[in-house]
Amino acid sequence: MEIILSCSSPAWNHPSFPYPFSRIYAPTHVYPPLFPTSIFSLKPKISARRKLVSTAILENSASVATKAVEDDQPLAVKKLASEISLDLKGTSIFLVGINNSYKLSLGRILADALRYYYFDSDSLVEEAYGGKTAAISYIERDEEGYLASETEVLKQLSSMGRLVVCAGNGAVKSATNLALLRHGISIWIDVPLDLVAREIMEDRIQLSASDTPICKSSSEVLAQMTALYNSARSGYSTADATISLQKVASQLGYDELDAVTSEDLCMEVLKEVGRLMRVKKMMEEAARPF
Repeated sequence: MEIILSCSSPAWNHPSFPYPFSRIYAPTHVYPPLFPTSIFSLKPKISARRKLVSTAILENSASVATKAVEDDQPLAVKKLASEISLDLKGTSIFLVGINNSYKLSLGRILADALRYYYFDSDSLVEEAYGGKTAAISYIERDEEGYLASETEVLKQLSSMGRLVVCAGNGAVKSATNLALLRHGISIWIDVPLDLVAREIMEDRIQLSASDTPICKSSSEVLAQMTALYNSARSGYSTADATISLQKVASQLGYDELDAVTSEDLCMEVLKEVGRLMRVKKMMEEAARPF
């Protein structure tokens, strides 16, 4: 059965949205509800059109929202996730950086390991506008309004817990959005730009509506990705931790970046999250009065 999570917060009904963004689709699961009932109410029935949209989104590799299903995760990933979960206390994790297959796959695996919900913030905004094509058309008419929509989505996501969010570039391009990321732990997934450009050329990934390349040749796409990276780099650098694909490959003794798996990256993210939690715990203990 499918459900609609209807949000009562006015944040989703920002005037820049083409229609009130009050619904997020998610499948039902055996895990306990993760969202506070004061924010969401469950509705078991949805219209035929909404149901079709919901099903299409959930089946797509860039689904708006999916709940983790434990499958064949390496035992080491599960064990480490279990060890840090208690200290994490439901704190959300935001993955920043230019979208790529590593980042998107990592987001789902990390959510699986922590028993969190997974969201792609770009997909949420695009769905509000009726899809990527409609979103691109809207950006051409009112880019400022679209950026405001990105902020409203990020505001709502940052108000919740137990989420893994793949955040788009818009999440690091304003002081307001960077402040919203401070509600959780932000991790910069740093991947070589030539790899991103290659994935785009091979149609292995699609960037957000606001970042979609307008060029066709590989050199032009790489140049556009470089400009995009440079415009957002200062925002990426504010993340709580950085996971570099090249560094992980070197540490694991891999000669090729393609040898690094999403599980390898997940282990590194979990280690960093654990380290951040230990630092936070030490600071809290040091601040206690004698």
